[in-house]
Amino acid sequence: MERIITRVPIQHTQALRLTKVAGYARVSSDKDAMLHSLAAQVDYYQNLILENPEWIYAGMYADEALTGTKGNRPAYQKMLSDCREGKIDRIITKSISRFARNTLDLLDAVRELRAMDVDVYFEEQNIHTTDGDGELLLTILSSFAQEESLSASENQKWRIQKNYHEGKPATTIWIYGYRCRKEVYTIVPEEADVVRMIFTDYLSGLGKNAIMRKLTALNIPTRTGGRWTETSVMQMLRNEKYAGHLLLQKVFITDHITKQTKPNRGEMPKFLVKNHHEMIIDEATFEAVQREIAVRASQKSGKQAQSTSVFSGIIRCQRCGRYFHRKVANGGSKYAKQSWACPTYVNQGKQFCDAKRIPEDILIVQCCEILGLAVFDENAFRKTVAEILVPSDGQLLFKLHDGTERRTVWHHPSRSVSWTDEMKAEARAAAGKRNAHA
Repeated sequence: MERIITRVPIQHTQALRLTKVAGYARVSSDKDAMLHSLAAQVDYYQNLILENPEWIYAGMYADEALTGTKGNRPAYQKMLSDCREGKIDRIITKSISRFARNTLDLLDAVRELRAMDVDVYFEEQNIHTTDGDGELLLTILSSFAQEESLSASENQKWRIQKNYHEGKPATTIWIYGYRCRKEVYTIVPEEADVVRMIFTDYLSGLGKNAIMRKLTALNIPTRTGGRWTETSVMQMLRNEKYAGHLLLQKVFITDHITKQTKPNRGEMPKFLVKNHHEMIIDEATFEAVQREIAVRASQKSGKQAQSTSVFSGIIRCQRCGRYFHRKVANGGSKYAKQSWACPTYVNQGKQFCDAKRIPEDILIVQCCEILGLAVFDENAFRKTVAEILVPSDGQLLFKLHDGTERRTVWHHPSRSVSWTDEMKAEARAAAGKRNAHA
């Protein structure tokens, strides 16, 4: 039998590359119905991806109760980051309005994803962004979505303004001393006693810092259980609600895209509802406090000695992270000395931060050593030093703009050495005057 020889060509088998697919879902309200809808979307897309044999499940990303016009959605940002790392080939989402309502942000994201060969599929519109006509359709449809967002925002503004004209707040107001339910304010007796104490202490001469320290020493928490600050004390002293009134539209939203909130300083009308609820502070006491606030503010502006300096925003405490502020000791004396102090220590006490002050003359000497100068030069300092860290008392860590670091050590001079007899005599005279007026 004759042999037959036939050449068999090599067959190259190419493994099928599976597509890494992720789902994205979002709802713009935290109501139970919306959250149920979000859960349904998550289940739907998980099953859809897992049931497709040509797909690999790359994860499910979901944002709750955040508007589509904001760029800070955490799950959305995480999804984009994973795309940049090559973890996702395709994103499936319900619609353009779920992905974003801002045309510019949407197109920027889609173009970035398309440059990375990541496709976005919008089920409702049946659009793949990698298709040739995808961007044109997206531009048109997302513009409609943005107009829909603007319309919804304007309707919301109309409702809020209507409530203001009727003396109703736009949202439920939470305030220390009261509990609000269905627009009815009920006084909380133990908290009301604290409010009265704060107003009384302020009229007796205590400042906001002293009141803050007193509340901390008495272990009295804020409404949320946190610590009191000078700002929270002053906000309470200025709040008309404790006198039974309600001032509406203290803040407003600038636009429907950024949703940025700004204090209302005359851009929008305000609405004052007198005798809205039961008062904690009587009208006469409340007005007396407002006058005292104005008097102290005018006195402070007249004595302001903490001018800006080349060191402002440069010296940072490594214990609490706050930036040191400039302080002037013995302000009425010709021997007044400037120093830099941690605001946590100054305002809240050493139990929260025990960083000691740094005399400015010593700080300047240390800077001259770092810069190699005989006389301190502000321009040279700005060009060379990026930040000064204070890791512990007597130590300074200079971080320079070139990326290098320099550490220095300083010692506080003894008061007996740094104070002359003339300075001591003036200090005793000043103390005598204070005691005479006490």
